[in-house]
Amino acid sequence: MAEGVMYVDNIRVEFDDTHKSVLEVCQKAGVEMPNFCFHSDLSVYGACRMCMVEEEDGKIEAACQMAPRDGLKIRTNTSRLLRYRRTILELILSAHCRDCTACPKNRDCRLQEMAMRFGIHDIRFGDTRAHYEEDRSSPAITVDMNKCILCGDCVRVCEEVQGMSILRFAGRGPDLHIATVNDEKLKNTHCVSCGQCSAVCTTGAITVKNEIGLAWKALHDPTKRVVIQIAPAVRVAVGEAYGYDRGENVLDQLVTALKIMGADEVYDTIFGADLTVREEGAEFLRRLESGENLPLMTSCCPAWVRYVEQERPQFLKNLSSALSPMQMFATVLKDSYQEKDKADGRTTYHIAIMPCTAKKMEAARPEFRRFGVPNVDLVLTTQEIIKMIKESGIHFRQLEKESPDLPYGMGSGAAEIFGTTGGVAEAVVRYCLPDKSKNALRMIRHSGLRGVEGVRFASVRIGERDVRIAIAHGLANASKLLDKIEAGEVEVDLVEVMSCVGGCVGGAGQPYALMQGKLARAEGLYEIDRSAMFKRAERNPVLNTMYASGLTERAHELLHHAYTEKKP
Repeated sequence: MAEGVMYVDNIRVEFDDTHKSVLEVCQKAGVEMPNFCFHSDLSVYGACRMCMVEEEDGKIEAACQMAPRDGLKIRTNTSRLLRYRRTILELILSAHCRDCTACPKNRDCRLQEMAMRFGIHDIRFGDTRAHYEEDRSSPAITVDMNKCILCGDCVRVCEEVQGMSILRFAGRGPDLHIATVNDEKLKNTHCVSCGQCSAVCTTGAITVKNEIGLAWKALHDPTKRVVIQIAPAVRVAVGEAYGYDRGENVLDQLVTALKIMGADEVYDTIFGADLTVREEGAEFLRRLESGENLPLMTSCCPAWVRYVEQERPQFLKNLSSALSPMQMFATVLKDSYQEKDKADGRTTYHIAIMPCTAKKMEAARPEFRRFGVPNVDLVLTTQEIIKMIKESGIHFRQLEKESPDLPYGMGSGAAEIFGTTGGVAEAVVRYCLPDKSKNALRMIRHSGLRGVEGVRFASVRIGERDVRIAIAHGLANASKLLDKIEAGEVEVDLVEVMSCVGGCVGGAGQPYALMQGKLARAEGLYEIDRSAMFKRAERNPVLNTMYASGLTERAHELLHHAYTEKKP
């Protein structure tokens, strides 16, 4: 595609090879084209037809599917196009559940936004659609296809980014709808609960499972000690709902808000991440020495773990037995609070605030219960905690800052970067590297561990050995990497996989963002790491005391789990 000049509503706009469609050229011209199905991170689908533009000769075409060409003159807002768009909106709304005030996406819905933008107040067409039963079977998301507008975003993200193809188009003509393979409930499919379908859904058809009511019930129960942990990726995303820049760290304001809402103690998941680094790092060094079950594959991402259990059980031996930071923290917390609960006559109720919908699934796994009690009683996503703060009437920007409580509020810079792709591998390398100097940290930073490529490789010298590392984010990319490992095309010692593109900063429980927004959040985590008191997990003084006081002997019991093959 050659470079050139286009005219958008008589505005002269230069374009180059980075502009793949007329829609992108329109955006450069300052025209926000209406659309439901265009995502720059997904393939072009062109289903909604809202982004139609009119050429000089009267021809109309979808801007998202139209290649820019030199000298092209288009109009984006003619009377013909306005009637066309309003008719499309009316047709969509006629076959759409319009209980907007009770919808989880109320005031955050693309359809609602477009109906307001184009002044749609009356619907001329009757409702002839089929009605579908709501699917609440998934531990992570809720599906209500009565609110679906057939934009296809969920189908594409599941196939293209995650490689799972759980969702599909079914039926024909007026009976066209989105369904799972074999029309099963979501819990009976191979869904790994990554929730990326809910992240791209433009309406309330697929949403994060709402468990806010359970949180309020616990916070208002005087017999419960509510203890909360906050994951690294949350602190650089939650502020977006209150006008902060993407990537700005608002952890201390969030702690204050949670205390106002009734939390007894608020801790930081980076404490659990330091535990994971130490256990996984020690496991990796043992495997390097013995040569057994290499490459070691990280086990922090629950959707990735479920993927291996269901789709690639031949790699189960490679998964690290170290628990995720959320589970490490929760196990230690519940274990240490047993005596305190008896003395106080209260029950510790543990809530984890996570960027990830799959953490809801992980918390519900029967393996992560001790004495019949779950390690994590409830997982709330970033989206849910934002709603709770707004429900409380708290003016977030006016809050004073309060640090997480001690002793479990302290962690390393290495733990902070767990929230971005490559962060876990980098934290493990920092632990394993004999050279603990600042120069070594700089070397790691420029080793290739950081980046945005879907699959990337790095090599780091540890002792007398060049350790080969592979990093993948997005399960489709992970699948390609596993194929190469299985075929012997690549040889690596350590593999990090995060199911969400960008890592946890791009989790489905976060406010929605395209890749640039995810990168801004990741940079926020790296900035926290740069100013951290200590950079490596082994320097956490609280953990050192705990290991010396008996955790070493109990580490295998509390902090490890051997995963086995699972069927949906």
